[in-house]
Amino acid sequence: MAAPHHTSRHTINPLPEPPPVTEAMARAHARYWRFNIALIATLMVIGFVVSFVVPLIARSLVQARFAGFSLPFYMGAQGAILVYLVLIAVYIVLMQRADAQLQRVLEASAQNDFSERAADR
Repeated sequence: MAAPHHTSRHTINPLPEPPPVTEAMARAHARYWRFNIALIATLMVIGFVVSFVVPLIARSLVQARFAGFSLPFYMGAQGAILVYLVLIAVYIVLMQRADAQLQRVLEASAQNDFSERAADR
């Protein structure tokens, strides 16, 4: 029986090094993810309130009317679904804006890198 041959696949074919990231790009990524996490947390809190808090206080909201119905009935029948759809739309719109802003920073960083390389020649 032959002895097992242990080689790390990383030593045979090392992983390529990631491209260098500028300070501006690192800050843009950090802002992007902070915004993303804050947005998700905010939208989830709103979803939690609609899903759990409104039903818990439904008895005290019976006198409140919306579109001719008592508020707890309306929220149970269709209001919560409409709120969820609005939350999804808000997330899509705001993240598309954040993606576009990050893309602009990436393009500006690439342009600056290109002009620095051209100046070095």
